[in-house]
Order: sequence, then C-alpha cells, then structure tokens
Amino acid sequence: MLRINQLRLPAGHTREELYRQAEKLLRCKEIQELRIVRRSLDARKKPQLFFSYIIDVSVKNETSVYRKCDPKKVQVWKEKRYRFPVSGYRGDTRPVIIGTGPAGLFCGYMLAHAGFRPVLLERGRDVEQRTKDVQEFWEKGTLNPESNVQFGEGGAGSFSDGKLNTLVKDKYGRNQEVLSLFVKFGAPEEILYDHKPHIGTDILSRVVMHMREAIIELGGEVRFQAKVTDLLQEQGHVTGVVINGQEKLPAEYVVLAVGHSARDTFEMLYKKGIHMEAKPFAVGLRVEHPQELINLSQYGQKKMDYVGNASYKLTAKASDGRGVYSFCMCPGGYVVNASSEPGRLAVNGMSYHKRDGSNANSAVVVTVTPEDYGADHPLAGVAFQRKLEEKAFQIGEGCIPVERYLNYKEAVMEEAFEKTFETNEIFHAEEEFTPCIKGKWKFAPVHDILPPALGKAFVEGMEQFGRAVKGFSQDSVLVEGIESRTSSPVRILRDEELWSSLKGLYPCGEGAGYAGGITSAAMDGILVAEVLSAHIIKREKADQDTEETVYGKEGIEKQIPL
Repeated sequence: MLRINQLRLPAGHTREELYRQAEKLLRCKEIQELRIVRRSLDARKKPQLFFSYIIDVSVKNETSVYRKCDPKKVQVWKEKRYRFPVSGYRGDTRPVIIGTGPAGLFCGYMLAHAGFRPVLLERGRDVEQRTKDVQEFWEKGTLNPESNVQFGEGGAGSFSDGKLNTLVKDKYGRNQEVLSLFVKFGAPEEILYDHKPHIGTDILSRVVMHMREAIIELGGEVRFQAKVTDLLQEQGHVTGVVINGQEKLPAEYVVLAVGHSARDTFEMLYKKGIHMEAKPFAVGLRVEHPQELINLSQYGQKKMDYVGNASYKLTAKASDGRGVYSFCMCPGGYVVNASSEPGRLAVNGMSYHKRDGSNANSAVVVTVTPEDYGADHPLAGVAFQRKLEEKAFQIGEGCIPVERYLNYKEAVMEEAFEKTFETNEIFHAEEEFTPCIKGKWKFAPVHDILPPALGKAFVEGMEQFGRAVKGFSQDSVLVEGIESRTSSPVRILRDEELWSSLKGLYPCGEGAGYAGGITSAAMDGILVAEVLSAHIIKREKADQDTEETVYGKEGIEKQIPL
C-alpha cells in the first residue's frame, strides 16, 4: 500500500477528481483501492477553500510505481490495526462497570466482545426515555435529578456536539478503534478521517443504543436506574457494590466510570477512604454569535454548503496569568440547560449532525486551580462549582440568564476598551439576533455570577479573541451562564495497575480525572478493559493448570502497554 501526503484539492471537488489527482501524483492509472486517512480544511486563501488529504492507495506493480514517485509525498505504508489483548474468555468472573458514558460503554463493549459478560450499572434511564425526560425539562422546567443532560445512558456527551477530536497521543491505536466502533454502530464514515470529526447529538444517541444492544447480545447486562450507593470491601479489596441502598451485587473487579457530575458518588467514595485530590479545571460562560459572522471571518463568506458552518479554537492569557480559551465550540448549535441538581443551574453546548442552526456558540472559560476553591479539601472544587451554579440559578430565577456582551463588559471592567473596528463594517446584528437555547431563558445580570478576577479575565480573553475573529467581541454578542462542568474537579488516584487505593476498583474516564471529552474517555475505557482483563487472566491462570479451558485457544495475545 502507498500513502500519499499533501494532496490538495478545492473544496467541493468530486470523488473522481480525488482519484485523478492521486493518479497524477503516482504517475499511473492503476489504482485499485483508495482510502482517505485524513482530511483537513485549508482556509489560508479565503474565500477560496481547499481540502488537504492524506490517502492510502493500492496499485498494481507497487514497487515499480513507487520508484517513480516523489519520496517526500509518497511512502510505502503498512497498516497497523488495533487488537484487544484477550479473546475467547470462558471463565466465570464478571466485571461490574459503574456508568454508561463513553468510558463505561467502551470498556463494557471491549470486555463483552472478549467474553467477560460485564454488568453495566447506570443510575439514569436508557437513552430513549432519557431523551424524553430532557425534552420535558427544557419545555416545562421539571428536573429529574437522575435522568437529565448529565445522567443517563451515554453520559453528558449524548447532549453535546458529539466532537470526537482529541489531543491524546495514540501509539496503540485506541483512538482509531474508538472511531471505527462509532462507525460500526451508526456514525458517518467521515469521522474516520476528518481532522475535526463530530457526530451530533441526534446520531450519537442512536450509536449509544446500538452499543448497548451489542453488549447484551454478547452476554453482558445493562441495568438502568441502578445507582451505586456504597462499595463492599474486605482486606483492602473490593468485593461488591450496593445498588439503590438495598441490593448487594458481588464483584471482584469494579470499573468506576461515573462521569464528572456524579458529586454524590464522589462524596460516598471520600467517606469510604478512597484516595482522591482536587484538580484544576475551568469555568466560564457561553457566548453566542450569528453563525454567518463566524463563517465570514473564518471562510471569507457567509455560507458554504460543501464545507459546513465554520468553527474556531481560541486561546488567550489574562493580565493575571490565567489561561482563557474557547471550549466545546458548537457551529450552528444550541446552548442547553445542563443542570442536574435542584436549585443549581449549569449550561452546555449542543448541536445536531447537520449543525444548521442560525447561531454559533462556545464556552469561553478561565482556568481555576485548587488555590481558588477556598478550602483545602479533595471535594473543594465541587463546592466551588455548586456556589457558582446556585448564583446562576438565583440570577436567572431558574432560567438560563442571558446578557449582551456590552452590558457585561461595562459592569465588570473599571477601565474602558478602545474599539478596534466598527461593528457595522464586520457584521450587522440588530434585535433579530436572539438566543438559540434549549430550555427557558431570560435577560439577567450574568456579570454577577463569576468572581471579579474571573469576570475580568473573561473580558480580557474576549477582547483578545475579537482581534483574531472579527466581530467576536462586538456589543451585541450574547453571554450566558454558567459553564461549570468543563471537566471533573476531582481526580481519583490510581496506581500502575490502574487500581484506586481500594484494590480491584478502577477509576476510569473523565469523572475520575483521566480524560477530557468523548474520545479520550472512550480510549481510557478501552485501556482499563485491557488491564482489567489481563488481571483476571493472570489471577485465574495462577489457579488453573490448563489455560485453554478457561481462556479459550487464543488466550493472551500481547502484553498490556501501561
């Protein structure tokens, strides 16, 4: 197989044109198969846009074709595919997985596929019923604390943009395995090669449902409204879990994939003596712009159907040294009420697969550290979040509070900012520019939510972003809050075996502090499944003389990389 780098074509080209350009670079017309490895958008010459490709091709007489190619652009390539280290397990040990977000689902699927028949416990409802509960909350304001944007099958990612890009290095192939499984269960094939892949909440919910069905078909079990309220232990090793304060479920291996909002679970773990620490994260506010403004700045024109609505990724540094950055940017998306506790309000961003809403939104967040929390306690970050969410709830009277950026800036800043451009020269947004929000909202003093230092850092970041994306900090921009669930404020410590301080308990994914998004959480779920399965095999191998009767004929295929 030959790999072609730096293949560039105008956006909107056809599949046939991609083949012809590949044939031109290879100086042959004998391509048997062409597979896109990576596609990214090049907007450096806007409004002219180009796609840049990395592709793999199969050709006849590969050696002779390669000799005629430019070695800087064409390489001989051998594809490496991910393989889970265990298959055909036929023992009796059944791991228990707490949580069915990306970490729990992917961990569960890998274990089920290898024959371990895991039991997945989810405090919320299945994604079908959960969707109804969330919709009712947005329409009527009736919050179900156990079935909402944070809790339920699929985790918080089920009501997000469904972005699948990650900065985690992937030398073991777990990232590609995650994307391949998403496609297997219903995601579009382009997520395998797009530089910034996304699914959208409408497709993601179906993928989650199909993964659950596959786990059950493979012998696993998925139980809903099964909240783990306690852990059972003997001599420093987990022996089971307590469900809903009553049922005891024996288990020697338990995966803790509870998500970043399982605050009551964190409290239970702390009382049980599980070692954890407060960790840095970020808080801020959602900002909304007309999507055409972002397109105009990024693409040089208001609309381009064949590349979709434009996105952005922005970073800045405030005068006090804090980092300020855009987070979870949703082109053509919606701001959503993502609350999970009565009397507290949190927001998030969401978009459907088409990303065809009239507004763009993103969180603009400011970094915070344990020094900001006001207490030296592992759960001090949780208390910090709750205080901000209570204030947002009070200011909005239960609705999402919304404010124009001009009002926010004037209330927060003592000094005036000079305008670097005239708004009308960039984009004119009159009163018709209104929020795209899922849930009830009202205009309110959003500027009262963040502490003064964070509010000032937010404005300084916005002003810097306005120099990078024209119109970003114009007066009519909508500011909404509060974005408090960017990542877990807690890290549940794990050792080289991936165990917590309680042996056999595996902290996993974003809630445990080891991931930051759908893909990295799913990758961590796969890693934990690899290590857990190896632990089971190693223990049972020590107790058995005949490996084949327990592990199947294939057994352990390779060592687990840690």
